[in-house]
Amino acid sequence: MHYHLIGICGTAMASLAGMLQARGHKVTGSDQNVYPPMSTQLEGLGIEIMQGYRAENADVLRDCTVVGNTIMRGNPELEEVLNRKLLYRSQAEIVREEFIRGRRSLVVAGTHGKTTTTSIAAWVAEVGGLNPTFLVGGVVQNFGQSFRVTDSDYFIIEGDEYDTAFFDKKPKFMSYLPEIAIVNNIEFDHADIYKDIDSIKWQFSRLMNLVPGNGRLIAGIASPAVREVLASMEGKLFTTVETFGLSEAAKWQARDLEFADNKTRFSVYCNGEPWGEFETHLFGEFNVRNCMAVIIAADAWGISKDKIQEAFDTFKSVKRRMEVRGTIAGVTVIDDFAHHPTAVDETLKALRQKYSGNRIIAVFEPRSRTSRLSVFEDRYKQAFEHADMVIIAGVYNTTDAATYGEVLNVEELVAGIAARGKPAYSMPNADAIVTHLAGEMRDGDVVAVMSNGGFGGIHEKLLDQLADRE
Repeated sequence: MHYHLIGICGTAMASLAGMLQARGHKVTGSDQNVYPPMSTQLEGLGIEIMQGYRAENADVLRDCTVVGNTIMRGNPELEEVLNRKLLYRSQAEIVREEFIRGRRSLVVAGTHGKTTTTSIAAWVAEVGGLNPTFLVGGVVQNFGQSFRVTDSDYFIIEGDEYDTAFFDKKPKFMSYLPEIAIVNNIEFDHADIYKDIDSIKWQFSRLMNLVPGNGRLIAGIASPAVREVLASMEGKLFTTVETFGLSEAAKWQARDLEFADNKTRFSVYCNGEPWGEFETHLFGEFNVRNCMAVIIAADAWGISKDKIQEAFDTFKSVKRRMEVRGTIAGVTVIDDFAHHPTAVDETLKALRQKYSGNRIIAVFEPRSRTSRLSVFEDRYKQAFEHADMVIIAGVYNTTDAATYGEVLNVEELVAGIAARGKPAYSMPNADAIVTHLAGEMRDGDVVAVMSNGGFGGIHEKLLDQLADRE
């Protein structure tokens, strides 16, 4: 078949494009404002990308149009597809029917940690001999891509709670037929489609209700909202529930955490009894919880403790998740996808553990639909506690942001951070930030750049600036 993907450079859509090509299908697509890593991945696969959304793109003969979840009514290409009554489907539908149905599916969900946890799970399953097919919302460095297609019975996927398409408003994770579902945590996010935390909890309860009797629901009870959803589902779930966390309330517990020698060590207990000892080069309590969820899923699929540890030893992380982009002139530049205040806080906390004696400069771009709104302003004022200096960029595309609610006031946010005793600055864009940091960065600094977009190529610009010093 010939699939044409509208919005092909989205993380899930680009991965689907590669998967369909691997299955022997012809794939084309269209997008605008493309940036790495997905644009680079598609280029490497030789998949044609049409720049911009134009009505004439519909002239390309295809069997099915896949409509990305960011594509809305009014998009000229979508409107032409509808006018011509061409067959169209959502990304989640195609993934389910082409790749999941009939397989053993692990779905990794939660507000935070989905991409990292899914990537760890894919690598543990690979080392454990399961040869999984997978789809992740980021480039898994062990595989060099965000997807893989095999002929095994095992499928691992990142389960997004965002809605599926303009014509299907349920979360994407509702399409993925979980045998095992991981729910790491639940917090309010996606203010453009969810009105409050209760509406999000409802959707996660629906995911939990999909898990079959011969499967597993793996739930992170460090999250109050997860605990509340589980309580509301008591007596209504027909599967085995495995809770995990760092507290004794969890069935599976991580204890005796030690951050040393550039590694994190922890002991795993099950029902209060010692179960195993593990270590990982990932930092932060949130990554311990990510690893715990994978340990439980791997055990359910028969992977040994030794193989789990071997995978932890060799796991290379994920692009844009605390990724070191370079160290020049003694300054380390880190790229991270964090955009929710909890993710910002956990990322900076983990960096503080890893670089305990270094000055950490946090650079944040409000770019996601929710981070551009005022809904999290008070939370952001607290989220930079573990940084030594904070720079907040101007809100990305304020005109678009205003269509979803009150736009974040960066000046007020910076004033709130400064009031907590932290040097904080607001600057309009990447170039202004690079100019400011050119005279500020010194040997030993760690510059943590956090954005869910390209951020004006700021990482390369910072590294170029540092290279000019040498």
